[in-house]
Amino acid sequence: MSSETPAADIFREEETRSKAPEPIMMMPPATDGQPETFYEDDAYDNSIPDVQKITKKNNTLPVWGNQKTMNLNGLVLENVLQCTYYKQVLAECSTYQQIVDEIYMHVRHLEPWEKGTRKVQGMTGMCGGVRGVGAGGVISSAFCLLYKLFNIRITRKQLVSMINSNQSAYLRGMGFMYIRFCQPPSDLWNWLEPYLDDEDTVDPRSGGGDELTFGQIARMMLTKLDWYGTLFPRIPVPIQKDIDEKFRERNRQLLEQQGYEEERTGYNAQRHAIREMEKEHDRKRKGSPSREGEKKHKKIRCDHHLRHHHCRKHRKDCPKKAKEEGKQGKWR
Repeated sequence: MSSETPAADIFREEETRSKAPEPIMMMPPATDGQPETFYEDDAYDNSIPDVQKITKKNNTLPVWGNQKTMNLNGLVLENVLQCTYYKQVLAECSTYQQIVDEIYMHVRHLEPWEKGTRKVQGMTGMCGGVRGVGAGGVISSAFCLLYKLFNIRITRKQLVSMINSNQSAYLRGMGFMYIRFCQPPSDLWNWLEPYLDDEDTVDPRSGGGDELTFGQIARMMLTKLDWYGTLFPRIPVPIQKDIDEKFRERNRQLLEQQGYEEERTGYNAQRHAIREMEKEHDRKRKGSPSREGEKKHKKIRCDHHLRHHHCRKHRKDCPKKAKEEGKQGKWR
């Protein structure tokens, strides 16, 4: 048998535990030398759209369509790849934060072409006036940066931070375009529907003059293909029908809500009018004069004169006001 006490066994066990190596904490990839703080949203939080809830499993965004071209028009993509800004400046940008800084400094519109550089006059045949076909120009920095974001494969967390940014309207616009060009069509409604009533504005046109709210942009991306000289990828017909039906249902609910408010306002006005009519009716039934007439029909004669106003012999028995009226010639 061992001669050691239980206290000695407990001390030896605690000493062994204190010498055990500490567990290694795994950190997410660093961004610009700084570790990215990862957080996980509450799956039961209804204030956040489901598509924007970030977890460790869904932080990687899916890519729909062409995995290399980002579903960009061929002419637009060709001009992006040949652009000096893309080949030299953006080649040195390898992180999300570096690209965001470039958006802050260089993006002033959301068109694919710079103002006045794309000419379609004089073009005939199949290429005449067709967007993105046979007519190029100077590609915009916005589309160069958009394609760079696609190449580094931004995460869900980064995309959510773009579309909810309060620092740059163009950063938000870039996030909206990224969703429309390369996110699955089945997810478009979930991404854009929360912003249909967004009143913040941005001017996408090169040179200005076409200010839109983000609600209008979201509606445009869900219902149209044209985008300032290029085309969004086509949404499959069944999904587009489903989106149109959701718009109709949404409009129906808005009309019902508006009608309810108007009906409630009209009902309150009607109740007020009925109460006023009832008060007036009660005054007439009791024989009481209206408030406006109370001052004009004050009792200034005695009871006898109220019954026999033509009698002169009782003028001396009337109140003082009656005598004053008699002096004014009202008692004749």
